[in-house]
Amino acid sequence: MTQTEQAILAVLVELDQSVKSLRTAHPKPDLQAIFSRLDRLANDLPPTTDPGLLHYLHKKSYEKARLLLEGRDSENPRGGCLRD
Repeated sequence: MTQTEQAILAVLVELDQSVKSLRTAHPKPDLQAIFSRLDRLANDLPPTTDPGLLHYLHKKSYEKARLLLEGRDSENPRGGCLRD
């Protein structure tokens, strides 16, 4: 896993934890800032990156991207996309 992919995974885990804490967190987490960081990191990925990861990030399928980076892509439900 590249450093950029590791950084993306860390931000995806942060996003997951932030979403799970929304009901009780005070102040509420700044999800927009997390999404912005993900966009910046995704733009830094080279064209040789796993096409599945690029697809998930482009489609904002962040849970699928996290599972792929964790080596758990087989747990991803298949969607309506040709890739999915």
